[in-house]
Amino acid sequence: MFPINDTEPNRYSVIPIMTISIILINTVIFIVVPPSEFGWAYGFVATVPAMVFARIGGGFLTGIASMFLHGGFFHLFSNMFALWVFGKRVEDACGAWRFLLFYLLVGFGSNLVYVLVNFRSDIPVVGASGAIFGVMGAYLILYPRGRIRTLIFLFSFIPTWPKIRAFWIILYFLGLQLMPAMDILLNNTNEQYRVAYWGHLGGFFASLSILLFLRPEAFARYWSDTKV
Repeated sequence: MFPINDTEPNRYSVIPIMTISIILINTVIFIVVPPSEFGWAYGFVATVPAMVFARIGGGFLTGIASMFLHGGFFHLFSNMFALWVFGKRVEDACGAWRFLLFYLLVGFGSNLVYVLVNFRSDIPVVGASGAIFGVMGAYLILYPRGRIRTLIFLFSFIPTWPKIRAFWIILYFLGLQLMPAMDILLNNTNEQYRVAYWGHLGGFFASLSILLFLRPEAFARYWSDTKV
């Protein structure tokens, strides 16, 4: 299942300028600082939980900086594509600058939860995945019945592009995080995984803050049970 595009129109703006800007910034940084050059970033830009608690390196400031580094092209592409699919309508409800603040907040919240759960880990973490899960969570709150055109392969080789309700897609991706996250929490098996599952869940939980960042009109529509 691969979300391709949100099919619903924006209400307040035409061009999601901040969403596009974040995608461009991440892409430029990936080109200028490819993963092969990450050695200098260990503990200073990338988040290393053990170093955070030891007060070595960049500390909790890495919670923001690490959001703009990615470990490979597919890592970058999947995150930025998901940001485009879900971010443009969330930005529409917030406005550009409120959306940026929300994006940074959920990204930092994602990083904080990951560090607290994996406080002994010396594995560096980079990427915007936690922030993306925060944006997806915000989309779920604001537009649960929105339709997302989604690429699905039937019988593993027949492509189809149905429109699927947003809550099914987002809950599907959320569900994929739960079992590995519980395994990490209960059995301390973080080293077995290359994915920051608790970072994803942290960003999703932080998405509850979206109501603090809405445009006044969008906020009023939300609380009056009117389509945002």
